[in-house]
Amino acid sequence: MINVFFLLMLLSETIASTSQVLLKKSAIKEYPNIIKEYLNVLVIGGYFLLVLAMVISIYCYSGLGYMGVVVMEPIAYVIVMFMSRVVFKEKFVRSKIIGMVLIVSGIVVFYALG
Repeated sequence: MINVFFLLMLLSETIASTSQVLLKKSAIKEYPNIIKEYLNVLVIGGYFLLVLAMVISIYCYSGLGYMGVVVMEPIAYVIVMFMSRVVFKEKFVRSKIIGMVLIVSGIVVFYALG
């Protein structure tokens, strides 16, 4: 049976990945001055989502424990990879696919044996 904290951790990592995409979108744009570069909707929204993801992750420590949360955090790399493919049209290269397989395999092994 899937633990509700496991699902919350997936939600948290999805939110954190979304924040990373927003911050990258903001970094790509050109801004007329430094204030607009750091005080715009993408940056503020990205950091807000990052804080929200952190709060959810901290809550997940009560149900998954330290190792459970730490093992789940690398799934964000996989989520960001798929989001980057959709949003930025980045290609999947062999090294990214191998890394993704290794990350998911490690999580599966940890939870299957744990």
